[in-house]
Amino acid sequence: MQTIFVMVKCELGKAYQVADQAVQEIEQVSEVHSISGQYDLLMKCYLTQDMDIGRFVTENIQTLGGVRDTFTLIAYKAFA
Repeated sequence: MQTIFVMVKCELGKAYQVADQAVQEIEQVSEVHSISGQYDLLMKCYLTQDMDIGRFVTENIQTLGGVRDTFTLIAYKAFA
């Protein structure tokens, strides 16, 4: 299992719509948090080892209505 975090910048007034749509439609999205700063949302996603991260983000998250930009962080378990 791979864990990625995707920061999402939304169109003005669309953050709640994007968050709701992500949780309802994308099974790999486990959590969505509202954040302050340059981006509006932080999505925690669990992907299988064979899933391509770039393809997942571009085909599933970036295509949600109201998404303007994304920034992806790949997380590795550092402690056993």
